Amino acid sequence: MKHRLTAAFAGLCITLTATLAATTALAAGTTVGVSWSNFQEERWKTDEAAIKAVIEKAGGKYLSADAQSSPAKQQSDIESLISRGAQALIILAQDSDAIRPAVEKAAAEGIPIVGYDRLIEIPSAFYITFDNKEVGRLQARSVFAQKPKGNYAFIKGSSTDPNADFLFAGQMEVLKAAIDRGDVQNVGEAYTDKWLPAIAQQNMEQILTKTGNRVDAVVASNDGTAGGAVAALAAQGLAGSVPVSGQDGDKAALNRIALGTQTVSVWKDARELGRRAAEIAIELADGKKMTEIAGATTFDGGPKKQKMTSLFLTPVAITKDNLDLVVDAGWVGKDVVCQGVKPGSVKVCN
Repeated sequence: MKHRLTAAFAGLCITLTATLAATTALAAGTTVGVSWSNFQEERWKTDEAAIKAVIEKAGGKYLSADAQSSPAKQQSDIESLISRGAQALIILAQDSDAIRPAVEKAAAEGIPIVGYDRLIEIPSAFYITFDNKEVGRLQARSVFAQKPKGNYAFIKGSSTDPNADFLFAGQMEVLKAAIDRGDVQNVGEAYTDKWLPAIAQQNMEQILTKTGNRVDAVVASNDGTAGGAVAALAAQGLAGSVPVSGQDGDKAALNRIALGTQTVSVWKDARELGRRAAEIAIELADGKKMTEIAGATTFDGGPKKQKMTSLFLTPVAITKDNLDLVVDAGWVGKDVVCQGVKPGSVKVCN
């Protein structure tokens, strides 16, 4: 009996010590691990700065890893972030199905997970993004306003990213009636592996070849794919005469809008997205339930129809007429937006 009591007491001490250590760590500030799918893209640096600012202000520690567009590396990155002491994870998924084992392992260990901007369809992960169907609607509306009739090409996102299909669904909501009437013809659509601009350019080139350059509008799903599409159009002397959509508010895209080679970039203020994601990660690590997060809602529109706890932010369509919004917000400098722009041709550049 004495030995059993001693063992029980020792076990209790170990448990109390572990609990105290965890509590002390949280009190000193939460260690948040961020797994980036492909940190080479311009916009993620803006997101990172916002995330780091919140964590550091809260007295926490920021850890990160770049999967370099490799699902296998991202899987090991997540495991590495956990071993390095991450008490919460923010994951920008390269391929949500491929990294599922690592995400489920983290959840089993009680580590909160924030699926960042891309859906990780596991109910234990909190999903934060902008309303991607609305992004698709805004893209299609802006292009349709310029070309209500004609041949449309659709340069979609990565097939492994659910956002690509959410965007396309939003685009189709706007364009379906015109397609049914025969006013708009879908002359080509293609997924863009890993969202790479070079592949988007190849996709656009193939559609131009197939149609004999008879493309009147391009609905591209982000600014990287838009850049690839514009490069393909430029090679055929079509840049500026064919409306092209995008999203993210990339600096190069905003300059293309001022130059007239891109029609719209749906701005998703990454500073707000990063700030809220970091706040949520810290709140969850501190014990708050996902349903207690301010603004949280239920989302079950993913491919697997899982009920997810989510937060959706509101996007804004940026065109030549309202470029002042991103300049005034400090998102980008006027000199960057107006580089190479003919004086007097764009209001914000006057």
